[in-house]
Amino acid sequence: MRCYLVTLGCAKNSVDSEMVAELLRQDGHVFVDAPRRAELLIVNTCAFIADARDESLQAVRELAERKKHHQHLLVMGCMAERDVALIQRLVPGVDAFIGARAWPLVRQAVAELAATGKLRGARVSSDADRLLVSSVTRSQPEGASAYLKIADGCDASCGYCAIPLIKGPQHSKEPHEVLHEARELADWGVHEISVIAQDTTAYGRDLGLRDGLAALLCDLSRTVPEVAWLRVLYAYPQHITPGLIEWLATAPNACHYLDIPLQHGSSAVLKRMRRPYDTDAVFKLVDDLRRAIPDIALRSTYIVGYPGESEAEFDELLELMRVLRFDHVGVFRYSRERGTYADTLPDQVTPELAQERFERAMELQQGISYECNQLHVGRELPVLVEGVGEGLVIGRCYRQAPEIDGLTVASGTAQVGELVRTCITGAQEYDLVGQLLGS
Repeated sequence: MRCYLVTLGCAKNSVDSEMVAELLRQDGHVFVDAPRRAELLIVNTCAFIADARDESLQAVRELAERKKHHQHLLVMGCMAERDVALIQRLVPGVDAFIGARAWPLVRQAVAELAATGKLRGARVSSDADRLLVSSVTRSQPEGASAYLKIADGCDASCGYCAIPLIKGPQHSKEPHEVLHEARELADWGVHEISVIAQDTTAYGRDLGLRDGLAALLCDLSRTVPEVAWLRVLYAYPQHITPGLIEWLATAPNACHYLDIPLQHGSSAVLKRMRRPYDTDAVFKLVDDLRRAIPDIALRSTYIVGYPGESEAEFDELLELMRVLRFDHVGVFRYSRERGTYADTLPDQVTPELAQERFERAMELQQGISYECNQLHVGRELPVLVEGVGEGLVIGRCYRQAPEIDGLTVASGTAQVGELVRTCITGAQEYDLVGQLLGS
């Protein structure tokens, strides 16, 4: 059977889609690059915030409207877990739903479709769907960079977040499964592995491991020494341990980069968010990281417009941004999510005010990012090539995580997938400019 797959949302969804694709390929199905050529249309959806749901609904609607009589439409992922009734009401023509943690059931659904010509029903996840299993392999990544998901679900109780309602509690992969997958990626020639989970620093707690992330990363460094960059994303600030900092500082292939979602700079707002609200501890953590790894690139995310956010509290966020001077920052407007604690709070901020604060925060960070980038002009950095043009390459240095940060554009010639020595000759707000020196 010919299949067409659309993936929306975060990198964790992308990994699930890779697993689904490999399961179906093992059964003899093939993937095509245009929906008109497929018998089965699959959309892996995101439901994290309103904008993500809107994007997912639009993708499902477009396929449903163009669907031919011989085609079937399957919606999977987070919206299939949480919003089946909404999709059915707004988008006629969806044949089946499979929830976020039940994604291996796509294999069974497609087998039934091939045998009977029918695809129906809805399957959301249950506690039995602990489906991060070693028997499910992933397809070979197209480039030299790959995500490695080490856990799914989340035990945190952040007031604004619906992920625990969608994905359930934290469930970590066994260490040997992670190492096996990393070994496969290295054998495929991957130069960069980005370690991801909803909260990477919670890794192993459900398995009874102590300082599980640091121990896992040490094992990863030894297992795949040829992988140049082991990058860590989504590190909860309260759970960054001395062991993790030591690994970042000493492991030869530890990427000197850390993503620390702080979410706000006001202790009062953080308390209402049910986040760690000791901002002094944040300043100490950042100082510890920069002392141990002087060239570390730090990224964070912040939410503006959270219920009750006053102008004074927003000013505290801006001041935190000025003092910490993170290299990269993502700012999100608060999205009201049903079933969350924040949904019950009074004093919801208007969308117009949230937008105005979003623009002010982004304008401030733009200047900070530009000044941080300027500090690297004259440095020689390895760049992972992801695209080539006429006498130019486009790639990323260690300071730039895939998909969320800027790029490095350099003059010279190289092959996609190569790591090349590059002299940084210029800097912009988000991107770097350079000259290739050689492999």
